[in-house]
Amino acid sequence: MDGQLLWMKAKFASSFLPTTFLLALFALLPMASAHDHSSSHIEEGQTISVDPIDTTLWVHIFIQMFAWGVIFPLGMVLGMVKSRWHVPVQVVGTALAILGYALGHMHGGREFRHSNVHSKFASPISLVLFIQILMGIYLKLHLEKGINGKIRRFVKIGHGIVGKLLPILSWTQMLFGGITALGFCQGEHVGQCLAHFIMGSAFIAYGILLTILLVVGQLWIRRTGRSQEFFDSAVIAAWGVVNTFTEHRWGTAWVKNDWQHTTMGIIWWAAGLAGVWLSKDRDGRPQRNFVPGFVLLLTGWAMSAHPQELMISAETHKMFGYTLMAAGVTRIIEISFVLRDRPGQSDDGRDSNSFQYIPPFLLYASGFLFMGATEEQMALVAGSGMDHVAYILILYSLAFLVFLFTCVLLNVYDRNSTPSLPNKDVANGRLGPRINGNVPVRDAQEFELEGLMSDDEDDAARRPGEEDGLNSPSTLGKNSDGVAH
Repeated sequence: MDGQLLWMKAKFASSFLPTTFLLALFALLPMASAHDHSSSHIEEGQTISVDPIDTTLWVHIFIQMFAWGVIFPLGMVLGMVKSRWHVPVQVVGTALAILGYALGHMHGGREFRHSNVHSKFASPISLVLFIQILMGIYLKLHLEKGINGKIRRFVKIGHGIVGKLLPILSWTQMLFGGITALGFCQGEHVGQCLAHFIMGSAFIAYGILLTILLVVGQLWIRRTGRSQEFFDSAVIAAWGVVNTFTEHRWGTAWVKNDWQHTTMGIIWWAAGLAGVWLSKDRDGRPQRNFVPGFVLLLTGWAMSAHPQELMISAETHKMFGYTLMAAGVTRIIEISFVLRDRPGQSDDGRDSNSFQYIPPFLLYASGFLFMGATEEQMALVAGSGMDHVAYILILYSLAFLVFLFTCVLLNVYDRNSTPSLPNKDVANGRLGPRINGNVPVRDAQEFELEGLMSDDEDDAARRPGEEDGLNSPSTLGKNSDGVAH
């Protein structure tokens, strides 16, 4: 048996490792090579030339977006569920990333300053990818004897952490790429860009986390012994403290939106602390509360009234505010009326209501709307002839795509991490509530009358032995006949 195992390892090393090592070495190229394009056509005081983006650069953009934004996250999920497709998918992603990098150095057309943020960030993210590949190769060799038995545990932890960190770094680098391609966020615009892109990304991240918790994280929340609002409120409070002291340059005059930004920070930490307090009931048990949703509502209302110079900017900020307000309202409705303060729809944590997907999606949309509302972007859109309606619809489309991809990844994880999925009973062509493992079948008349009857009338109608109880044309009192067994 040991001889067969050694033979399999040798076969793997001879067939797979050379290719992987080659890809790992190529992944180091961004750290060893500088962007050597000429910048002679860039005007004084500008960061890009006026030349258009050529086809080669467009191919570079789409290949890198596909490799870093789709393939690597998919490979990460496949690795988490220990799928045999994890390694092939990551190898394909690495090959595409190297190809995209090469194309980025072969383009003509638009020129860029050598010191741009996209180029600078290429080295650290390539180093992270290289380290990840090396750790993956080490784990694939299954070296478990002697010192390797102790090292392997830490390498496995590091491989998991770096793998989950890569999507965040990839998102950052893609944002840097867009900024660099358009020559944005320079000089006096840096502060506003940071605020919009950090806050917008935070809203999207919040939406992704809510989606994860909704689909696969309900049981984890229960195991923590705390309600979800405890974590939400704690983050809101911490973020509020940061905003309170960073949105205004202390020692200078209060200008423009300083008052609004600073007071929003104050309401966040004040409300966050209240939300943490309300996250447990009087007996110390986890308790749901309205505070995080109400903070979103107030923040959206404040942002919808933000003064703007351009009409398209005012409309975009207004839509952002309305979307964030809707996220807050729907979150409160979900907790208070859909779930009725329960931690979830079912004890096994697998069921969800369609309404529960609305608050997370609106957070995705809020993030894209806010990231797309910087001064330079608004000036570009205003000069293009596009109106605010078309621009907002484009941003919503991007939100739907990221929302869809998140749901796809969660479905891949859920399907592969749960070998035997329970069958959901269907009644009258629809999923129904479970009662002792069965699904009650209700006809339309009972469904319509149920909410109109008092408790006394309902008890009388269901009491066996009542006169005419079995001869009534109504199905009230005869639910047991309609139970699907």
